[in-house]
Amino acid sequence: MKSSWLFSHIATSTCFFVLLLCSTTSIAATKLEPGETILAVQAFGDSFLDTGNNNHLISITKSDFPPYGVDFQGGKPTGRFSNARVMSDLTAKGLGVKGLLPSYSDPNLQSKDLETGLCFASGGAGYDLLSSKINRVIPLSIQLKFFKDYISKLRNVVGMERSQTIIANSLFLISGGNNDILFSYFGTSIRKLQYDVPTYTDLLATWASSFFKELYALGARKFAVLSTCPLGCLPFSRTIRGGLHRKCDKEMNNAVKLFNVKLSSVLDSLNHELTRSKFVYIDIYNPILDLVQQPNKFGYEISEKGCCGTGLVEAIVLCNKLSHICSNISAYVFFDSIHPTESAYKIIVSQIIKQLFH
Repeated sequence: MKSSWLFSHIATSTCFFVLLLCSTTSIAATKLEPGETILAVQAFGDSFLDTGNNNHLISITKSDFPPYGVDFQGGKPTGRFSNARVMSDLTAKGLGVKGLLPSYSDPNLQSKDLETGLCFASGGAGYDLLSSKINRVIPLSIQLKFFKDYISKLRNVVGMERSQTIIANSLFLISGGNNDILFSYFGTSIRKLQYDVPTYTDLLATWASSFFKELYALGARKFAVLSTCPLGCLPFSRTIRGGLHRKCDKEMNNAVKLFNVKLSSVLDSLNHELTRSKFVYIDIYNPILDLVQQPNKFGYEISEKGCCGTGLVEAIVLCNKLSHICSNISAYVFFDSIHPTESAYKIIVSQIIKQLFH
């Protein structure tokens, strides 16, 4: 009995480390063609993309108050988790679609906004429903419901045929896994008590695949799926789990890398399974890690803490109008202890667009 358990344990560990060794390369090699038509951007997932969908929620996972948005148009906080624009905005601009991606919940939404896409993402959400429950935010299932409502409104504006063309030629930008691993697994330990890392990342990959298939069934064909970022190197994680010297948390980063391999593999499978689909795996793990490890290379001075407050733990409601912010935001990779500054997002988005096309 003991030898059987030992063999199983060794086998599981071996598989875990083999996957980690593979994690520096992307399995899914599908790209979009240069010049391929992109009429709209539709964003789903978490706070890296959220442009204000949490504003009306009773939740601590919000950013519709100062100092968030300090460098946005008129210094106005909009619910974007940064000092100004976030990745969804910058991706839409980089693709020549529009300068800002409005949120589905924006009370000032205009009919013309529908034709070029919306943001359905909710800060705090993830592939694991538990993440949305913990953070009291909008889960992917409700983001899908909102998208269905959007399709109906789009049809009323442009007609059935044109709406189908817009959806088929939209880029579906998706960010997930971050809150699942950071909070649901390591933060609260709820999932950690239920599953080991290999099992939990298997589940995340399965849930992610199901979500992508549901979007495909609604007409989505072009997907840019962001990897999970190096969570163990966020200022917040370094403070909570990095010890006296606030080092990057290797255990958390290894979990992220394992999930990213599985996510990439899922996308590779879906490219073969779903006709006329293009699922592009976008690595943001390494671009963000480069910013953290070599800030001077990109013109930054500080990457180990955020600009808001002490920079060690302040994020969401802990980063508020009472928080002191740094005098030179351009010197920082992170605005709060979790989210990058707009200038750092610009660097990350340049890599997203580069990876998106052949």
